[in-house]
Amino acid sequence: MSSAAALQVDYAPASDMRSRPPAWWQDVLAVVRFDGSGDAPWLDGLPLTEVNVPVLAADGGAAEVWRLAGPMQSGQHGRVRYRHNGRLLFASLTICEAEFARGDDDAAAGDAAGALRRATEAGYREMFTALETLAFPYPLRIWNFLSDINAISGDGERYWHFNGARQDVFIGLNRSIAGNVPAASAVGIAPASPLTVYCIAGTRTPIAIENPRQCSAWAYPAQYGPRSPTFARACIEDDAARTLFISGTASIVGHASAHAGDECAQTREILRNIRALVGSANERVGGVRYALGRLHYKVYVRRPEHQPSIDRELRRELGDALRVLYLRADICRHDLLLEIEAVGTPEPV
Repeated sequence: MSSAAALQVDYAPASDMRSRPPAWWQDVLAVVRFDGSGDAPWLDGLPLTEVNVPVLAADGGAAEVWRLAGPMQSGQHGRVRYRHNGRLLFASLTICEAEFARGDDDAAAGDAAGALRRATEAGYREMFTALETLAFPYPLRIWNFLSDINAISGDGERYWHFNGARQDVFIGLNRSIAGNVPAASAVGIAPASPLTVYCIAGTRTPIAIENPRQCSAWAYPAQYGPRSPTFARACIEDDAARTLFISGTASIVGHASAHAGDECAQTREILRNIRALVGSANERVGGVRYALGRLHYKVYVRRPEHQPSIDRELRRELGDALRVLYLRADICRHDLLLEIEAVGTPEPV
């Protein structure tokens, strides 16, 4: 498959989008804007997903731009906005937890756990209904952004409540919660921000990849929450393009967090995990098709002051041609300082 037909992603300053000519937008599948502000008339009808998360080491916000050979079709199904080219679909929704608070009960207890669970269930049900209706039933990669991910609410962390609600929807819709599940990430954003979920989905079941250095997320012991997260460590698009999606990857070995308090050591451990995933992906497709240096990286950083040292570690390993976007976000465990995700296409045969 030619590079023109393969899914491609780029990270660019949001201001650069304004100067693009109309022809440039024809093969744009999706635009996700981080830390943006104001209207975006330059999109001219193309769905825009906005995530309330600060961009680090960049001025004026940044855009994540997904490109794929067209022609494209855009639309909206309930709250879900989408765009597709017949092979792959991008879909997103934003949903406010306040809409799901039940009178004074949640507020009086200072407990938004129920609202978060109901919002998550509603959002995921709407997303999956849209995917099924549009005939793209297989999500390859899902991104989740929720506020106060580490905060205690009710009888546990908000991330635990999110995991429980997400898993309930998978089970209720007869979707697998282990094995062949989508790649995913879930990070924390500013308080009172809406829950934002976006995904890339296809018409064929993805190829799930696990990391031999890590316990599968769906098999985590109960110390990390009463319900395990529902995601694969990576997924490969089961198509000639063979796009590789690496989930949000942290400094975890087995199921335990490693190198507490040391962002440089955590970065190096994450790279070992990503290297192992790339190796597993190469084994699955046969031959050395994927390489760390060909991937595009997105790094979620808990403490902005750590970004320069994280960047040095990455460039030491991957070189100055590193393609990376840094975002300020909270990670699913208190002792994790960063999380890295990646996407890339294989070397041509």
